[in-house]
Amino acid sequence: MTQRHILGCFIRLGVLLPSSILVFPRIGVAQICTGSLGDPVVKLTFDKTTTIGASSYVPPSAYTYIASSCPNDGYYTITNYTTGCFNNSWLTVSADHTGGGNYMLVNASYQPGDFFISTVTDLCPNTTYEFSAWVLNVMQPFFPSIRPNLTFRIEKPDGTVLASYDSGDVPVQGSPTWVQYGFLFTTPVDNAQIVLRLRNNAPGGQGNDLAIDDIAFRPCGAKIMAGIQNNTTDTIDVCEGNTNSYTFSGNASSQYQSPVYQWQLSKDEGITWTDIPGATETTYMRLPTAARGKYWYRLTVVDASVAGITSCRIASNLLIINVHPLPVADAGPDRVYVKGYPVTLSAVASGEDISLTWSPDAYMDDPALIQPTVTPAKDITYTLAVQSAFNCRNKDSVNIRVVDGIYVPTAFTPNSDGRNDSWRVPFLDVGLGADVKVFNRWGQLVYHVSSAIVSWDGKLNGQPQAAGTYVYLITFKDHKMPDLKGTFTLIR
Repeated sequence: MTQRHILGCFIRLGVLLPSSILVFPRIGVAQICTGSLGDPVVKLTFDKTTTIGASSYVPPSAYTYIASSCPNDGYYTITNYTTGCFNNSWLTVSADHTGGGNYMLVNASYQPGDFFISTVTDLCPNTTYEFSAWVLNVMQPFFPSIRPNLTFRIEKPDGTVLASYDSGDVPVQGSPTWVQYGFLFTTPVDNAQIVLRLRNNAPGGQGNDLAIDDIAFRPCGAKIMAGIQNNTTDTIDVCEGNTNSYTFSGNASSQYQSPVYQWQLSKDEGITWTDIPGATETTYMRLPTAARGKYWYRLTVVDASVAGITSCRIASNLLIINVHPLPVADAGPDRVYVKGYPVTLSAVASGEDISLTWSPDAYMDDPALIQPTVTPAKDITYTLAVQSAFNCRNKDSVNIRVVDGIYVPTAFTPNSDGRNDSWRVPFLDVGLGADVKVFNRWGQLVYHVSSAIVSWDGKLNGQPQAAGTYVYLITFKDHKMPDLKGTFTLIR
């Protein structure tokens, strides 16, 4: 049995091998590091096509860059889409590993050899790192084909091998499936510079075609645990206006000889992290936050000997405080209810998975509706209470006036004396959807509003209209009420 086969047996049994040779092919986001990880010190995502295409990552003696989504043997490209290649013997790969950028697409040369070499200089000395890369076999499963077989190797600049791992045959899949390969290695004490070498061991020809993405190096250290005091969960949901403070606490393994602590905050769900000024102890008091949003916290630790190199930091698990917005509760404008004719409340409610109640629910068709229809027997105030899935609450009220009918004035005097200067129809609630028209004695339309407050100043196109008798016609949307028709007098 070969060393690689023996290694595979140990991994399947869950036995941890020495860090210099610990390897594990995996699908998904499972980590190799059994302690805590830092942020990626180096991450090659291939999203800058022109830079990567002209870079020294790929040995020009073996492979040639080409701006094509179907490169031939011995060629590679940087793309975010490939389809219909070589009589559809390749899968359609329409996204990179994370779904938002490019990947490197390689059509293997006929002779096995290196297809990717990179010198990495930003690592910490004498530090364990997790190396990982996502690989995809682009061949269709129903085409007989050679499968990619890769060797990932970490070397010193002089060629001394620090760690090496053989992937074995990268399997074909019925649909594009990114598989993550990786292992741990330790940088030299005297010089953290290393060389990453990726080799394709299989010959070219029918198959041996692959995509690769998100090559990363992350520092791996002893376990760091953080928690929220008096809480059994790492995530707390609060509402805007919450005044609670929370104490975070963390602890690092005794393997850190002279630990230096720093609490960090991310407001973009872990994309970027900033140091919290003065938060350099194992505990941190998180004060209330006025603004809504997602606040992620973590404790980072680094030995004092390399404290000045932020990329050497190891991070704890995440502590999350989600500040949720209050739901919207707008009961709408005050309304007028004409006895015998229902009125629908013009309310608005929204938020995160809301539930609502009206009170009191007397004379209401359904108190669970945002815009219920009401038929109260007397003047009343309704209160709309809205609650979100995160127990955030808000409320608003609306006053309902109950009248026996709609009174239409029979005269008005638009003489700017501040008394009876406009023709208004009190109790004509906007929610009734009334269409109001006024005609002069010759049948000319001089005033018209629909579903609005009625207030005519006696003018047409800015010109005062003559004194005399005018005819009004009021109709209601959906015939909620009988039409009203009559006359009134404009007095000057």
